[in-house]
Amino acid sequence: MFTGIVEERGVVNEIGPSRLSIGCRAVTADAAVGDSIAVNGACLTVVERSAEHLAFDLSEETLRRTSFARLAAGDPVNLERPLTLASRLGGHLVQGHVDAAGEVVRIEPTADGGAWLTVRAPREVRRYLVDKGSVCVDGISLTVAGMDADGFSVALIPHTLDVTTLGSTRVGDPVNLEVDVIAKYVDALVGLGGSNAERRNASARPEATEEGRA
Repeated sequence: MFTGIVEERGVVNEIGPSRLSIGCRAVTADAAVGDSIAVNGACLTVVERSAEHLAFDLSEETLRRTSFARLAAGDPVNLERPLTLASRLGGHLVQGHVDAAGEVVRIEPTADGGAWLTVRAPREVRRYLVDKGSVCVDGISLTVAGMDADGFSVALIPHTLDVTTLGSTRVGDPVNLEVDVIAKYVDALVGLGGSNAERRNASARPEATEEGRA
């Protein structure tokens, strides 16, 4: 579990069909093989480490769900270590399970040095978004500040632009999106979760007796 508060901006050393190597220093301090690290919002397992790099295996599911297929050597990535029970929850609860990739469609600088970022999001993501709710974009916990038929907008402060990859993001770039997991649970509980709700309702329905069928 993560909070969406980026600890370090690493750099891709190498990426292949099934392996990602990242140059970094802060998150390697207490990382061990088998540990989890959020990379641009995707929870990955460390398979190799040194004081200045971490390597991860990439599954087909990860490549399908995320923007990693567009990464290249030299690209920056947002990194965060897992939450501990003694940590402050500065962002929101982030699983590191990317729901889909969105696309940056507009970046508008603001007078205070920040920016207004608009992202096109798939329908399966949009259904869980609400104004002033939480959304994770490339591993960054952000607040939805506006919504339209195609996606959502967020207000970025100068600090976020300085310490994360969003400072170098361009129109047309893909971004990893994860919606608030609490919204997913609420959706399932109120019966809007499709097959999950149907299975739950079916299991609660008493079996018909021979008498009842007559």
